[in-house]
Amino acid sequence: MQIDVISDSICPWCFIGKRRLEKALAERPDLDVEIVWRPFQLNPETPAEGYDRKEYLEAKFGDKEQAKGVYKMVRAAAEEEGLDFALETQKRLPNTIDSHRLNHWAHTAGVQDAVVEGLFRKYFIEGEDIGDPEVLISVAEDAGMEADVVRKLLEGDADRDLVLKEEAVARNMGVTGVPCFIVDKKLALVGAQEPDMLLRAIDHALAQADAAE
Repeated sequence: MQIDVISDSICPWCFIGKRRLEKALAERPDLDVEIVWRPFQLNPETPAEGYDRKEYLEAKFGDKEQAKGVYKMVRAAAEEEGLDFALETQKRLPNTIDSHRLNHWAHTAGVQDAVVEGLFRKYFIEGEDIGDPEVLISVAEDAGMEADVVRKLLEGDADRDLVLKEEAVARNMGVTGVPCFIVDKKLALVGAQEPDMLLRAIDHALAQADAAE
Protein backbone atom coordinates (compact mmCIF):
# COMPACT_ATOMS: atom_id res chain seq x y z
CA MET A 1 0.00 0.00 0.00
CA GLN A 2 1.13 3.52 -0.77
CA ILE A 3 0.16 6.51 1.35
CA ASP A 4 0.88 9.90 -0.19
CA VAL A 5 1.11 12.83 2.20
CA ILE A 6 0.76 16.26 0.62
CA SER A 7 2.54 18.55 3.01
CA ASP A 8 4.54 21.73 3.58
CA SER A 9 7.71 21.86 5.65
CA ILE A 10 6.48 24.86 7.67
CA CYS A 11 3.03 23.43 8.43
CA PRO A 12 2.79 22.53 12.15
CA TRP A 13 -0.25 20.36 11.52
CA CYS A 14 1.78 18.34 9.02
CA PHE A 15 4.30 17.44 11.74
CA ILE A 16 1.44 16.59 14.10
CA GLY A 17 -0.19 14.58 11.29
CA LYS A 18 3.05 12.67 10.77
CA ARG A 19 3.01 11.52 14.37
CA ARG A 20 -0.64 10.51 14.13
CA LEU A 21 0.00 8.52 10.96
CA GLU A 22 2.89 6.75 12.69
CA LYS A 23 0.55 5.83 15.56
CA ALA A 24 -2.02 4.47 13.11
CA LEU A 25 0.53 2.37 11.26
CA ALA A 26 1.87 1.01 14.56
CA GLU A 27 -1.53 -0.70 14.89
CA ARG A 28 -0.87 -2.56 11.62
CA PRO A 29 2.77 -3.68 12.04
CA ASP A 30 2.51 -6.34 9.31
CA LEU A 31 1.27 -3.90 6.68
CA ASP A 32 3.68 -3.31 3.81
CA VAL A 33 3.32 0.44 3.28
CA GLU A 34 5.31 3.09 1.47
CA ILE A 35 4.82 6.69 2.57
CA VAL A 36 5.59 9.31 -0.07
CA TRP A 37 5.73 12.98 0.93
CA ARG A 38 4.43 15.31 -1.78
CA PRO A 39 5.04 19.08 -2.08
CA PHE A 40 2.70 21.92 -1.24
CA GLN A 41 3.52 25.55 -0.52
CA LEU A 42 1.22 27.28 1.92
CA ASN A 43 2.79 30.61 1.00
CA PRO A 44 4.05 30.29 -2.60
CA GLU A 45 4.45 34.07 -2.84
CA THR A 46 7.15 34.08 -0.14
CA PRO A 47 10.37 35.68 -1.46
CA ALA A 48 13.54 33.60 -1.60
CA GLU A 49 14.88 35.31 1.53
CA GLY A 50 11.66 34.65 3.45
CA TYR A 51 9.71 36.96 5.75
CA ASP A 52 10.28 38.17 9.25
CA ARG A 53 8.00 35.68 10.98
CA LYS A 54 6.72 37.98 13.71
CA GLU A 55 5.77 40.70 11.24
CA TYR A 56 4.14 38.18 8.91
CA LEU A 57 1.98 36.57 11.60
CA GLU A 58 0.89 39.90 13.06
CA ALA A 59 -0.11 41.05 9.57
CA LYS A 60 -1.94 37.77 8.93
CA PHE A 61 -3.85 37.55 12.21
CA GLY A 62 -4.30 41.26 12.81
CA ASP A 63 -3.02 41.41 16.37
CA LYS A 64 -0.66 39.67 18.78
CA GLU A 65 -3.40 38.18 20.94
CA GLN A 66 -5.01 36.34 18.03
CA ALA A 67 -1.62 35.00 16.98
CA LYS A 68 -1.02 33.84 20.57
CA GLY A 69 -4.36 32.02 20.52
CA VAL A 70 -3.36 30.11 17.40
CA TYR A 71 0.02 29.31 18.94
CA LYS A 72 -1.65 27.95 22.06
CA MET A 73 -3.93 25.62 20.10
CA VAL A 74 -1.10 24.30 17.92
CA ARG A 75 1.24 23.83 20.89
CA ALA A 76 -1.42 21.87 22.81
CA ALA A 77 -2.04 19.52 19.88
CA ALA A 78 1.71 19.05 19.44
CA GLU A 79 2.21 18.22 23.11
CA GLU A 80 -0.42 15.48 22.83
CA GLU A 81 1.84 13.87 20.23
CA GLY A 82 5.01 14.26 22.32
CA LEU A 83 6.28 17.27 20.37
CA ASP A 84 7.73 20.29 22.15
CA PHE A 85 7.28 23.13 19.66
CA ALA A 86 9.55 26.13 20.20
CA LEU A 87 7.41 28.48 18.12
CA GLU A 88 8.72 31.60 19.84
CA THR A 89 12.29 30.91 18.66
CA GLN A 90 11.43 30.99 14.95
CA LYS A 91 12.70 34.20 13.38
CA ARG A 92 12.01 33.65 9.69
CA LEU A 93 9.10 32.34 7.65
CA PRO A 94 11.04 30.71 4.81
CA ASN A 95 10.24 29.99 1.21
CA THR A 96 9.94 26.19 1.17
CA ILE A 97 10.67 25.34 -2.47
CA ASP A 98 14.22 24.18 -1.66
CA SER A 99 13.01 22.00 1.21
CA HIS A 100 10.64 20.30 -1.25
CA ARG A 101 13.48 19.83 -3.73
CA LEU A 102 15.46 18.18 -0.94
CA ASN A 103 12.49 15.94 -0.12
CA HIS A 104 12.34 14.89 -3.77
CA TRP A 105 16.01 13.93 -3.80
CA ALA A 106 15.61 12.17 -0.45
CA HIS A 107 12.82 10.03 -1.89
CA THR A 108 15.12 8.99 -4.72
CA ALA A 109 17.82 8.16 -2.15
CA GLY A 110 15.42 6.17 0.02
CA VAL A 111 15.73 8.45 3.07
CA GLN A 112 12.68 10.68 2.65
CA ASP A 113 11.17 9.98 6.05
CA ALA A 114 14.42 10.94 7.78
CA VAL A 115 14.66 14.18 5.80
CA VAL A 116 11.01 15.11 6.40
CA GLU A 117 11.49 14.44 10.11
CA GLY A 118 14.71 16.44 10.12
CA LEU A 119 13.11 19.44 8.43
CA PHE A 120 10.20 19.46 10.86
CA ARG A 121 12.51 19.17 13.87
CA LYS A 122 14.84 21.90 12.64
CA TYR A 123 12.00 24.33 12.14
CA PHE A 124 9.51 23.56 14.89
CA ILE A 125 11.74 22.30 17.70
CA GLU A 126 15.12 23.93 17.06
CA GLY A 127 13.73 27.12 15.50
CA GLU A 128 16.13 27.10 12.55
CA ASP A 129 15.55 28.64 9.12
CA ILE A 130 14.91 25.79 6.69
CA GLY A 131 15.19 28.24 3.82
CA ASP A 132 18.92 28.45 4.59
CA PRO A 133 20.89 26.09 2.30
CA GLU A 134 23.31 25.20 5.09
CA VAL A 135 20.43 24.05 7.31
CA LEU A 136 19.08 21.95 4.44
CA ILE A 137 22.50 20.44 3.84
CA SER A 138 22.76 19.59 7.54
CA VAL A 139 19.39 17.80 7.41
CA ALA A 140 20.46 15.90 4.31
CA GLU A 141 23.77 14.87 5.84
CA ASP A 142 22.11 13.68 9.06
CA ALA A 143 19.83 11.50 6.91
CA GLY A 144 22.81 9.89 5.17
CA MET A 145 22.88 11.94 1.97
CA GLU A 146 26.11 13.31 0.53
CA ALA A 147 26.49 16.93 1.61
CA ASP A 148 28.58 18.01 -1.38
CA VAL A 149 26.07 16.58 -3.85
CA VAL A 150 23.15 18.30 -2.13
CA ARG A 151 25.05 21.58 -1.97
CA LYS A 152 25.68 21.55 -5.72
CA LEU A 153 22.05 20.68 -6.45
CA LEU A 154 20.80 23.50 -4.23
CA GLU A 155 23.09 25.99 -5.96
CA GLY A 156 21.21 25.38 -9.21
CA ASP A 157 17.59 24.94 -10.23
CA ALA A 158 17.61 21.14 -10.38
CA ASP A 159 14.07 19.73 -10.15
CA ARG A 160 12.48 23.07 -9.26
CA ASP A 161 10.09 22.79 -12.20
CA LEU A 162 9.30 19.18 -11.32
CA VAL A 163 8.37 20.14 -7.74
CA LEU A 164 6.20 23.01 -8.95
CA LYS A 165 4.43 20.73 -11.43
CA GLU A 166 3.78 18.16 -8.72
CA GLU A 167 2.37 20.88 -6.48
CA ALA A 168 0.15 22.05 -9.36
CA VAL A 169 -1.22 18.51 -9.63
CA ALA A 170 -2.25 18.66 -5.96
CA ARG A 171 -3.96 22.03 -6.43
CA ASN A 172 -5.74 20.77 -9.55
CA MET A 173 -7.01 17.86 -7.46
CA GLY A 174 -8.64 20.41 -5.19
CA VAL A 175 -6.11 20.40 -2.37
CA THR A 176 -6.14 23.78 -0.63
CA GLY A 177 -4.85 22.81 2.80
CA VAL A 178 -2.39 20.35 4.29
CA PRO A 179 -1.71 17.75 5.41
CA CYS A 180 -3.72 15.74 2.92
CA PHE A 181 -3.39 11.96 3.18
CA ILE A 182 -4.14 9.91 0.07
CA VAL A 183 -4.50 6.25 0.98
CA ASP A 184 -3.81 3.68 -1.74
CA LYS A 185 -4.51 6.34 -4.41
CA LYS A 186 -8.21 6.09 -3.58
CA LEU A 187 -9.16 7.74 -0.29
CA ALA A 188 -8.24 11.30 0.68
CA LEU A 189 -8.31 12.73 4.19
CA VAL A 190 -7.59 16.41 4.76
CA GLY A 191 -6.12 17.71 7.99
CA ALA A 192 -4.13 16.22 10.87
CA GLN A 193 -6.58 13.37 11.34
CA GLU A 194 -6.62 11.37 14.55
CA PRO A 195 -4.99 7.92 14.34
CA ASP A 196 -8.33 6.10 14.48
CA MET A 197 -9.60 7.99 11.44
CA LEU A 198 -6.42 7.23 9.51
CA LEU A 199 -6.63 3.60 10.57
CA ARG A 200 -10.24 3.43 9.39
CA ALA A 201 -9.20 4.72 5.96
CA ILE A 202 -6.32 2.26 5.77
CA ASP A 203 -8.56 -0.67 6.68
CA HIS A 204 -11.19 0.45 4.18
CA ALA A 205 -8.57 0.62 1.42
CA LEU A 206 -7.34 -2.87 2.36
CA ALA A 207 -10.90 -4.20 2.21
CA GLN A 208 -11.41 -2.65 -1.21
CA ALA A 209 -8.19 -4.21 -2.46
CA ASP A 210 -9.22 -7.63 -1.14
CA ALA A 211 -12.64 -7.33 -2.77
CA ALA A 212 -11.07 -6.40 -6.11
CA GLU A 213 -8.91 -9.52 -6.00
